[in-house]
Amino acid sequence: MFEVRQKPDMVERALLVRLYFDPREETESESLLAELGELVRTLGIEVVESVLARSREMHKKFLCGTGKADEIVALAKAHECDVIVFDNALYPSQQREWEKLADLCVIDREEVILDIFAKRAQTKEARLQVELARMQYALPRLARMWGHLDREGAGSGGAAGGGASRGMGEKQIEIDRRLAHLTIDRAKRELEAVRKQRKTQRKERERLETPHAAIVGYTNAGKSTLLNQLSGAEVLAKDMLFATLDTTTRRIELPDGQPLLLTDTVGFVRNLPHRLVEAFKATLEEAVLADFLIHVLDATAPEIHRFHDTTLEVLKELGAEDKRVVTVLNKIDAVTDPEALAELRLKFPDAIHASARSGMGMEEILKACTRELADRVRRQHYRIPQHRADLVSLLHRDAKVLSTDYEGDDILVSAVVPAAISGRLESFSTAPV
Repeated sequence: MFEVRQKPDMVERALLVRLYFDPREETESESLLAELGELVRTLGIEVVESVLARSREMHKKFLCGTGKADEIVALAKAHECDVIVFDNALYPSQQREWEKLADLCVIDREEVILDIFAKRAQTKEARLQVELARMQYALPRLARMWGHLDREGAGSGGAAGGGASRGMGEKQIEIDRRLAHLTIDRAKRELEAVRKQRKTQRKERERLETPHAAIVGYTNAGKSTLLNQLSGAEVLAKDMLFATLDTTTRRIELPDGQPLLLTDTVGFVRNLPHRLVEAFKATLEEAVLADFLIHVLDATAPEIHRFHDTTLEVLKELGAEDKRVVTVLNKIDAVTDPEALAELRLKFPDAIHASARSGMGMEEILKACTRELADRVRRQHYRIPQHRADLVSLLHRDAKVLSTDYEGDDILVSAVVPAAISGRLESFSTAPV
């Protein structure tokens, strides 16, 4: 596989640009530009300057007019930048025009996110999903990767060939297109095989009927830290966007003894490229299949309301908008302004105040999970013959055994039992002593 586009070996200094066309979009554009800065820094690239510019109309060549384009390029040169990063989505032709004008690498938000995903994907499925998205992004941009070959070969036999011979660049483009299509087809086939395998694993999980919750939320809200705190897992949890892309599932025990499978999902982000939403639906379908969701919000984020709405929009696109939700205001211990706290309580009256880092609010979250599954468990007492030790093992594995005693040849067991397995033990049920 080759890269999305031919880039310099290393880009270190970036000029960020966000163009907007409606005065009402200025505030949101400022926020998106700031978020782009976080994304770019996540790749280890220094943000030298950011430009928020309004254009009265959208131009075909540069999105903005040539005068504004010249100003942006001059600023990039003045700061000795080696890449210009646009928050706006650029057509391949627009990228070509910007690079021709600036003689610099020019990328857009989608390519930044693709590069981050490529660095962070760990599992085979995530890597295949990223590879597929990157190749689909690259396909219409192949022409710009090899145009220099035509320029280098200009004049070498063109007249003799009567103008019919194709340049080296054109030949290379055709080869790369074939390679790209082959790579896309292979990635799709491999993804299908991986998904079938995961479907089999999910069926096994459903057979056991262990309840399942998915942790969702905007990227960097603290989802992985919350999973670590609740389960004792050691999932990568860093203060950065898209710290982890791979779902991690851990089994925990709720206060009533019921087991719960808890899955951390990839973080959401505004303007997530549609092809990435498609590519990661298999990862995010954990949210669709879960019994309920734990929606984690960063209480310190100035745009918490917009992040909340973005997550709900993505869930709606995935078909998970009707799921029951436990809302968690994470990092609440860092909110010291009484007015900000009052506003959060007003906006999210039913949310649990928590700090995944310190452990504050974890008991409340577990109790809320227990309430969501209250109809699935019951306290039972059993008299089980000793030769049916397999049923006692079942209780220890899938229920919470409260006490065990022996009377004659029988084992007396008191347990909190999920409804999923209670039927198999019904004939051994007794009244409490």
